[in-house]
Amino acid sequence: MSKLQEKIELYTSEAEKLGLGLNAELLAAVTKGLGPSIYKEDAEKVSSSDKKELETVKKNFLIKKLGLEDSEKLDAAIATTIEKIGKSNRNKYRALFYAILVEELGMQAVYEAKPAKEKAVAEKAAKKEDVKEEVAKKEKATKKVKKEVIEEAKEEVTAEVKEEVVAETPKEEKVSPEEFLANFNWHKYEEGIEAVDEDNIKAFEAALEGTLGLVNEREVIEGTVVRKTDREAIIDINSKSEGVISLNEFRYNPNLAVGDVVEVLVDKREDSTGQLVLSHKKARVIKAWDRINAAHETGEVVNGYVKCRTRGGMIVDVFGIEAFLPGSQIDVKPIRDYDQYVDKTMEFKVVKVNHEFKNVVVSHKALIEADIEIQKKEIIGKLEKGQVLEGVVKNITSYGVFVDLGGVDGLVHITDLSWSRINHPSEVVELDQTLNVVILDFDDEKTRIQLGLKQLNAHPWEALDENLKVGDKVKGKVVVIADYGAFIEVAQGVEGLIHVSEMSWSTHLRSAQDFVKVGDEVEAQILTLDREDRKMSLGIKQLHPDPWADIVKKYPVGSKHVGTVRNYTNFGVFVELEEGIDGLVYISDLSWTKKIKHPSDFVAVGDKLDVQVLELDVEGRKLNLGHKQTTENPWDAHETTFTINSVHEGTVKEANDKGLLVTFEGGVEAFVPNRFTTKEDGVKLTKGETNKFKVLEFNKEFRRIVASHSSIYKAQEEKNIKAAHKKAESAEKTTLGDLGGDLAALKKKMEGK
Repeated sequence: MSKLQEKIELYTSEAEKLGLGLNAELLAAVTKGLGPSIYKEDAEKVSSSDKKELETVKKNFLIKKLGLEDSEKLDAAIATTIEKIGKSNRNKYRALFYAILVEELGMQAVYEAKPAKEKAVAEKAAKKEDVKEEVAKKEKATKKVKKEVIEEAKEEVTAEVKEEVVAETPKEEKVSPEEFLANFNWHKYEEGIEAVDEDNIKAFEAALEGTLGLVNEREVIEGTVVRKTDREAIIDINSKSEGVISLNEFRYNPNLAVGDVVEVLVDKREDSTGQLVLSHKKARVIKAWDRINAAHETGEVVNGYVKCRTRGGMIVDVFGIEAFLPGSQIDVKPIRDYDQYVDKTMEFKVVKVNHEFKNVVVSHKALIEADIEIQKKEIIGKLEKGQVLEGVVKNITSYGVFVDLGGVDGLVHITDLSWSRINHPSEVVELDQTLNVVILDFDDEKTRIQLGLKQLNAHPWEALDENLKVGDKVKGKVVVIADYGAFIEVAQGVEGLIHVSEMSWSTHLRSAQDFVKVGDEVEAQILTLDREDRKMSLGIKQLHPDPWADIVKKYPVGSKHVGTVRNYTNFGVFVELEEGIDGLVYISDLSWTKKIKHPSDFVAVGDKLDVQVLELDVEGRKLNLGHKQTTENPWDAHETTFTINSVHEGTVKEANDKGLLVTFEGGVEAFVPNRFTTKEDGVKLTKGETNKFKVLEFNKEFRRIVASHSSIYKAQEEKNIKAAHKKAESAEKTTLGDLGGDLAALKKKMEGK
């Protein structure tokens, strides 16, 4: 058995022990493809814990030998292979390792079609076994024919190798079959070449170093741009021919020029036309992550091509890898138009690398901030309160404006933009506007700077007319309306407040919006003027006469008038006699006869109501009115009608636990206690029934009548009893027994009722 076959048997046995289930033919083909390296102890195995060695496996075997492109798929295949063989077994046979990789990546086809030379070697190995068997047979048959057997074996071997195996013809008389087989050059017979010593190989490689024209496919090397056309770049890699690469692969570098050194991948040393095929894009992908990681660690500035917009930022091509550029990392100033950066090449700094998800984040702002930081320190060191600086409007918000002072940002609050009242800062400034601002204040670290714009101009109160005084009339425009009043701008930056109580003489306060609206031009009178505190109060009602000035003449006590119901409360109704003059009608003064629980049961807002002036307080501006006083008091007539014990017909209006509310003719109401609501048949009166009632009590002062229904028939019964007694006394023939029987019957009748 040959050494190669021994190795194949060894690897096959190891694969069975590990339960890998490898294809025997594939394992044999991979083993043969490894060449002499399987006979070297240090090269026969792969260390799964050595990342550099695994990287070499990927580069030399997967990329160069199998022709695959570098991708995450290769890393995943290597990791799966390590899992299959077992993490505990760190040193793994290279042949097993490679065979599993071939199966994982589905590259068995590479080993299915054997090259012609490999087939020849296999055939020679088979013939070799036949030669050995034949020699053994002849040796057993006879020792006399040793010379003939040896010569016959030599002729067969020589015929099979077809001049590939060249061996010195041993002297027939001195060579035995054992010596011939022991000294036979099996390496040359199997591989087709003489075995070369390792030292000689290293010496040969050293001799080739620097020699031009030697390139390997799938190898990344450097080339020089020797010529450019409108579409292509001609690259010289010191080979026998030059390569051609489309300029589309250099979009990230529009400044590519003749003489520049670029990295290229040798796709093919020769295509069907004999042309050298190179790729700059593939070379960038292979080297990209190494460069990205190096740039991230060292802070190196890299060039990137902005490809397009995306949500929250831009997509940038850096070394052929798509990186994310957040919108906040484009510039120190807020960006309003992202499209202006598309199709541009810019400098970036790699700020974040996520190896797990293969994400890269870059920043252009970081490069700008480095320069600005120097300027910022210089500016901060010179800051003083009251200092006037030039800046550019960087951002506008609802509460103020951020101004860039050359690397340092300051805030101009909306109240410091203009002496006049404004609704939004955009009414005064615009984005990117250059303006002068004054420093109002800053904190100890000078990180928060408060700026002012209006302070550069004199305060409008200082320019206010000196002759203006309390009592003068002024005109202005309503700029703000609040619940408590309206602000009037009487001059540029000078405002006065008209309180809602100063808008009308009416004591019934309303909202300021009922009198004015924003933008109205109004005239008012100055009530107070404080130039030091810069405050002014105004009034509109003062422009009209005070209706309370002649109130005694217009509305004397006892006079009757017609007013409008403006509002009501639980205790009464407010009636307006004219603008500025309101009076109160208490609930007890609404009706002589009706018992009113709430004013809304009697009148509604907006109704006209007859009233009489009951009381007048000029100093307190209070007017007491009455409505029932405008009609005669019906209780004067009721006093003679509803006398005690008089009987009247009435209807039950309401019924409750205490008794009944009965309405008599003329709308007069009386109260019937519960004990007086039983009818003669023993049933109580209910709501809606009409019957007769006897007046038990009449009170004119409190307008109260108490009546009873049961008292009517009980009074009749008392009369009947008295009449029976009288009859008994007058009847001489009547016996005591008869009289007792009559009384007992009457008593029984009364108890039954």
